[in-house]
Amino acid sequence: MDKVKKSGYLKLFWIVILEIVLYLVLDVIAQVLPPHYSPISQAESDLAVSKFGFIMTINFLNRGILSLLFIFAFLQTLDANKIARLPFRIGAYLLGVWAVGALLLAIFPTDVPATHVSWHGAIHLVVAIIAFIGGAFGTLAISLKMGQNRMFEGLKRIALPLSIIVIIFWAIEFGVPFVFPHINAHIGGVTERLFLGAVLLWIGIVSAYIATHMHPTEALTDRTKA
Repeated sequence: MDKVKKSGYLKLFWIVILEIVLYLVLDVIAQVLPPHYSPISQAESDLAVSKFGFIMTINFLNRGILSLLFIFAFLQTLDANKIARLPFRIGAYLLGVWAVGALLLAIFPTDVPATHVSWHGAIHLVVAIIAFIGGAFGTLAISLKMGQNRMFEGLKRIALPLSIIVIIFWAIEFGVPFVFPHINAHIGGVTERLFLGAVLLWIGIVSAYIATHMHPTEALTDRTKA
């Protein structure tokens, strides 16, 4: 593999970063348009149930695509630098669940508060729960394995603390509704957005680090031969 081909995968990380920026822009646009759902108390998914709901639907697709693209680029990074995929397999699978989950959320819209539970709303809820678990523990699983290779040692010092923050926000997102249901009714939108933002921040930071620090000519020894 020549240098041009080996460096091609690095460009994918910049596309991932651009898609994250696009996600934030579309999210803001969907938020400011009618019916003006509360970002404090209402889930982000509610933005897909309105006259302009197609914007949030597009954003779900965007989140799924950027996440899949990140996984592909990350695996290409491993292959290009002769690093075994096996230690990162669980993390990649979990992030894959997060990515596919986002695509499914675009297909099955949620039920906004004070409405009856529909079949598609029930599917949306189940998919969201599974996808959030995948996103939280996928970032953690990948971050924990980064220390097994010298190329990722510097990245692990950044990625691991970020993944722990992701887990904390995930615990808050899932714990508050059970422990403090009345409080969750008022701040559920914030806790969800903090979690989603933390996952996207982790993906963005890891993408930026690899795109700016990894060099195609490097041939670092993998400590794990599995």
